Amino acid sequence: MSNTTHEIDSSKSENNNSQPEEKGKKVSFLQTMGSVVAASFGVQSKKNKQRDFQNGSFASFVVGALIFTVLFVAVLLLVVNLVLN
Repeated sequence: MSNTTHEIDSSKSENNNSQPEEKGKKVSFLQTMGSVVAASFGVQSKKNKQRDFQNGSFASFVVGALIFTVLFVAVLLLVVNLVLN
């Protein structure tokens, strides 16, 4: 039991050490779009998810999701039109 507790404590201290480095850094537009695309396919990494929740703004992710949705639908329509013609 003490071994498991030690592992949990060490993982908490590792997370605490990495958080101050990323605190205050704004999430860039490319990082936002990368997160939106990864999340849409369900492959977002835990590290990026934590970065997004700590430093990202809700509005930027909504805008990114809308841009992704419009582009995704446009590509689908283009592919369907190419196949049908």
